Amino acid sequence: MSGFTHLHLHSEYSLLDGACKIKELIKKVKALGQTSVAVTDHGVMYGVIDFYKQAKKEGIKPIIGCEVYLARRTRFDRIHEFDRNSFHLVLLCKNNEGYQNLIKIVSEAWVSGFYGKPRVDKDLLRKYSKGLIALSACLAGEIPELLLKNDYLTAKKTAEEYREIFGKDNFYLEIQNHGIPEQKHIIPLIAKISEETGIPIVATNDCHYLNSEDAYMHKVLLCIQTNHTVNDPDSFEFSSDQFYVKSEKEMRELFDGYPEAVENTQKIADLCNVEIEFGKTKLPHFEVPEGKNHFEYFKEKCYEGLYRNYGENPDKSVIDRLEYELSTINSMGYVDYYLIVQDFVQYAKKSGIPVGPGRGSGAGSLAAYCIGITGIDPLKYNLIFERFLNPERVSMPDFDVDFCYERRQEVINYVIKKYGKDKVSQIFTFGTMAAKGAIKDVGRALAIPYATTDRISKLIPSELGMTLDKALNISNELKQIYENDDKMKNFIDMARKIEGMPRHASTHAAGVVITEKPVDSYVPLAKNDESIVAQYTMTVLEELGLLK
Repeated sequence: MSGFTHLHLHSEYSLLDGACKIKELIKKVKALGQTSVAVTDHGVMYGVIDFYKQAKKEGIKPIIGCEVYLARRTRFDRIHEFDRNSFHLVLLCKNNEGYQNLIKIVSEAWVSGFYGKPRVDKDLLRKYSKGLIALSACLAGEIPELLLKNDYLTAKKTAEEYREIFGKDNFYLEIQNHGIPEQKHIIPLIAKISEETGIPIVATNDCHYLNSEDAYMHKVLLCIQTNHTVNDPDSFEFSSDQFYVKSEKEMRELFDGYPEAVENTQKIADLCNVEIEFGKTKLPHFEVPEGKNHFEYFKEKCYEGLYRNYGENPDKSVIDRLEYELSTINSMGYVDYYLIVQDFVQYAKKSGIPVGPGRGSGAGSLAAYCIGITGIDPLKYNLIFERFLNPERVSMPDFDVDFCYERRQEVINYVIKKYGKDKVSQIFTFGTMAAKGAIKDVGRALAIPYATTDRISKLIPSELGMTLDKALNISNELKQIYENDDKMKNFIDMARKIEGMPRHASTHAAGVVITEKPVDSYVPLAKNDESIVAQYTMTVLEELGLLK
């Protein structure tokens, strides 16, 4: 059996630590002739859907995973001297049950286990172990740490404990070789545990960037993260330039004494098959008065508004338009969507919270105008319903409702109270390093004088969607500097490499997701200050058919 798959890899969603940009990663894997790849970001699943879609599009099998932080005691312990450091453990999804369980584990790590980092514990792993394959991770794993302390017997016992948690064929002892002495020291010891227990070994490369020449770029990224410069003697950096996406040939040479460890990567890849469903609407349940079905109730409310807005005897064309909209809304399964939005808009209006008249394509719906979601007469302005909803539309329709920002939280609290705390969550949005920001961040990390960085940054036009490549085409002065000064060329090239990477995650000012079952049945959660936040962005939630 030949073939090799990377099972331990950090995308740009291991914020300011992983530098494998998903699009480029898939291209590289494909160019290497590999047929599958895993993404195992640190403690988060931010990039899962992006990665899944990109890989599928290119005919590469996506293996969904996460490198979780494992608490040394339980995830509820928070005493600095014992609990500030955690172990690493790699989890990979074998199937959809595993994907659901990984979502639960990662959500709980944030919601109940956060202490410096989102942490899991063995109780949580036991509870949600089904459908998952675990690998013992890098030098920061529990077993490697014990081996480095010369505690072979406990390391062996711990390996058996992990096998017991995940099941006989679902735990692997991971071996890595980035030319680091500690790794070389423990490889034979891990192989010995494998021999004595029958737990298989697997070879991984801890990929943090795509090519070996990106090692310096990765150092710059870590400096941005830790607020250091590359010249600082205590700046955090990796101890070799081997943390890149290697070919099968390179991996076989590195582990020539352990060919089965390389073959096991493919064996694991073949076992991992997750299918994510897109575009199927999953709406929360809306309670209607007893004895009525949802559509009748909705239709009644629309007709009440129709007579209110257009008089007792509206023109036949108006009734025809409403009937056409009603039948489209009903056949596409969006009756509850209208009722849910109408309900919280109504609440805001009754509570004296200013509500906007509606923006975007939703204003083209007569039904929305009749039940009071929007305040604009679509007939008066010849607005088209089909722009908002038509049978060809793949993604969820979206009402843009503006609430007064000072009292927006009251509307969110109302929704939480009505549907349940576990069924409502706010949404993450990612701040990415745009052209000017990339220049400033890289300038600081490379210890380039502020005046120089500022001058370069000011040569980048302030336009929406501006990139460094575009700026080099537009600004003659910038192009001159780039072409005539090697130091500046290297500086700008470094910024080009990190441009577009997510820099931080924050809570979307106004986005909320409401689900039928608890939110973590569909998407992983995180905590931002005290808010519980969905780890997927608005667009992704929409693609998954959730109401946002």
